[in-house]
Formats: sequence, structure tokens, C-alpha cells
Amino acid sequence: MPTTLTLDDDLAGLLQAAAQQKGQPVAEVAFSLLRAALGKPAQALPSPIPFRIRPHDGVFAPGVSLQKLNRLADELDMDAFLTRQKS
Repeated sequence: MPTTLTLDDDLAGLLQAAAQQKGQPVAEVAFSLLRAALGKPAQALPSPIPFRIRPHDGVFAPGVSLQKLNRLADELDMDAFLTRQKS
């Protein structure tokens, strides 16, 4: 059931720090903390389904330059960085 909660800034910071420390999404950490506080056991996650990766030779279309792709990625990263700095 989707629900919106408004958290105080200090609580949101603690939640984000806990999620980063555990390497889990903020929502998952919040769910487990709420369950623990309410006395409910955490839900067991289903075991992962094994899969295989089948590598293959990647081929770019004629005329596509890898250097230009790298330059584009750098420009997009710079644009995102500058946007964050303005905020």
C-alpha cells in the first residue's frame, strides 16, 4: 500500500545514513526498522533465481566513434554536476 510520510530532516538524515551503511535502499531500511519497532519479523526474501550471462562480441554501427561516446558521457556528467551545484 503506497503511503507518504513526512520525516523530520534529522530523522531523514539518519535513515539515509543507515541505508548507505547497509548498502540497501532507504525504503528497505525503513521497512525493516518499522517492522522491528512494531514487533513484526522481517519478511523472508525469496531465494534469487540463478542466471547465466552469455557474453557476445559487441559491434558498433559503422561511423560510431567510441571517443565521441566517451566525450558525450563526460558532457552529460558535467551537465548533471552543474545542475546540482545550481540547486
